[in-house]
Amino acid sequence: MKYFRFILAWFLLSALLLPVSCGNSGQNNDGTPRAAIIDQLYLRQPNPAYISEATGLLESIGFKVDIWQGNDITVDFYRKLPSLGYRFILFRVHSGTLLELKGDQTIELPYTYIFTAENYTTKKYVTDQLSDKVAYAIMDENSPEIFAVNSKFIRSAKGKFDRTIILAMGCESYGKDDLQQAFMEKGASVYIGWSEVVTLEYDDRVTLDLLRDLCTGGMTIAQGINSTMNELGHDPYFDTFLKFYPQETGARTLKELMK
Repeated sequence: MKYFRFILAWFLLSALLLPVSCGNSGQNNDGTPRAAIIDQLYLRQPNPAYISEATGLLESIGFKVDIWQGNDITVDFYRKLPSLGYRFILFRVHSGTLLELKGDQTIELPYTYIFTAENYTTKKYVTDQLSDKVAYAIMDENSPEIFAVNSKFIRSAKGKFDRTIILAMGCESYGKDDLQQAFMEKGASVYIGWSEVVTLEYDDRVTLDLLRDLCTGGMTIAQGINSTMNELGHDPYFDTFLKFYPQETGARTLKELMK
């Protein structure tokens, strides 16, 4: 039996996943670099002030920003994501580690999963499910099962990232190396994620503080992360901190990475 570890850090998200659509194409026809904000938590824990400020900060350094929310966040959306031409992707998503019960033992499997907002069924994505690229996920005991995709799925997704800057701001997004490796193999230039479980309020604060340092402060990746961690500290409940890869990108700014 496989199941997801309940991530209480997200404060037991309670509303049902309902269809909402406000996404746009990431294709770029006029040479303007594009950024995507993927807000899988929109329906359960919306934060319009966060989305507004993050959008403004990215626009301030030249990005055209697309926002994806609600039922835009499907398995097929993640499948096409590398081909959409984004140079910057911010994931405001639920993520976690899949566990397997064998007798009375709990075994942690080697993949990290990113959640969709698509209700789970055994009748969809059958090949992906049988090949262990897609599984069901539960955000809390009162919520419906939804699809989630793992690093193996990201590796098999369509297209390549165009030196994309990845901010994976979900639980355990850099607890293992598998998501980081998958995104880098698909063409990302830098990957930033969390070492462990993280609480949502803290996560949102850290993300905006980091974006301010990187966008308007002109700091390098390493300077921005160090500044944010020094100012806000580790997660107060889980002692979680930000990590980035590869290390050589730490000496570069967002504008330099955009070139």
